[in-house]
Amino acid sequence: METGNNAEKISIKETTKVIDAKYSHLDGSTFVMLKMSNASFNDVDLSHLKIVNANLSDLEIEGAQLGGAYIHNIGVPPKGHPAYDEKVKQRPLRFEDCELSGSTIIDCNLSGVVINDCNTMGMTINGILVDDLLKKYQQ
Repeated sequence: METGNNAEKISIKETTKVIDAKYSHLDGSTFVMLKMSNASFNDVDLSHLKIVNANLSDLEIEGAQLGGAYIHNIGVPPKGHPAYDEKVKQRPLRFEDCELSGSTIIDCNLSGVVINDCNTMGMTINGILVDDLLKKYQQ
């Protein structure tokens, strides 16, 4: 198997294929304007992966290390965007059994968000400790 700068380059254009890649190095590969619904990745190193302008509806990520991930501009296109459709509503996301300590959420629409059975120690909203808010309303 060739690796590095000597890697064999394969071009697949305007065709329908099912790729069964195992024990392979595909570092530096580029995928542009393609359909990969129902694809599956298992035990893969996708570090530094960048996904732009993609439909990831019904995406499931399990057992993944996301340290350093930067997730931004997620949801339906905003008003003024060429793909904006006022009838389309974002389907809810679900985070379960996730390690999010030390994470930052900035300028996000969290209306209707439900947080259950989570450790909120040290969590702040606009600089106010959530534990203090909960104590105030539990009295």
